[in-house]
Amino acid sequence: MRADLHIHRTASDGTWDPGQLVAAAVAAGLKAMAVTDHDSTENVAATGRLARDAGLVFVPGLEINTTKDGHNYHLLGYGIDLENKKLQELCDHNEALLAKKDMDSIKRLRDLGWPVDVQEFTSYSYDRHRGGWKALAYLVDKNLCRDVNDFFQRIFTAENSLGFPEFPSIGEVIKIIHGAGGLALCAHVASDFHGMGLQECLPRLVEEQLDGFECYHSGHTPGDAKLLAHYCARHKLCVSGGSDCHGSFVKTRHLGQPEIDTAQLNLPGLL
Repeated sequence: MRADLHIHRTASDGTWDPGQLVAAAVAAGLKAMAVTDHDSTENVAATGRLARDAGLVFVPGLEINTTKDGHNYHLLGYGIDLENKKLQELCDHNEALLAKKDMDSIKRLRDLGWPVDVQEFTSYSYDRHRGGWKALAYLVDKNLCRDVNDFFQRIFTAENSLGFPEFPSIGEVIKIIHGAGGLALCAHVASDFHGMGLQECLPRLVEEQLDGFECYHSGHTPGDAKLLAHYCARHKLCVSGGSDCHGSFVKTRHLGQPEIDTAQLNLPGLL
């Protein structure tokens, strides 16, 4: 059964609303899917109803920002109780951190001499179907940034004293996901998101009480996916996989790619 368990919508930085996502999933030939927006469960239940009506197996989820030793890691929470109070408080906390970072980024660019206006940014709004986030959309509309790659390569850099905020620890987030009845897996551990590669990144995480890893991902090489899957099998850990598709926002990621069969995955009670 073909599956994609890592997909973003307009609730975070993707371009699809629930109806558009389910239609795209059916068109892509998926039989199972999960929604994993960043620090948000907005409209996950509604997406689930649409997915099940379309004959798809649906796994409720989200992707939560965490921090360990100054590095940003993403944890996937699967099979969660969408109404769990502590989980919602965590989402609100992280979204507030990100909103503050957006504002701080614009203030920092102003101080560096960029032609940006804090008051203008405060009142600025954009169509969420564009994907991305407020500061990125603002800079693109000001013709100061080309796209998401340009943002991270040229603007949101240590040279400009810009970086991710300090999110809750991996251990804290795992505890909350478990408290919400979910499984906690580390996302795209072998991708270039972490900037250190699988051989350096994995040892940093083995001490955490993770339920497993996202072995199959659009940013993983076949070799890294095989190594991760072998590691999870040896240690009796859960296995997930997905495209990390954001609709048309990240043009190198496509729904249902890499092709994943549920037989390759291990998410007890969810698939």
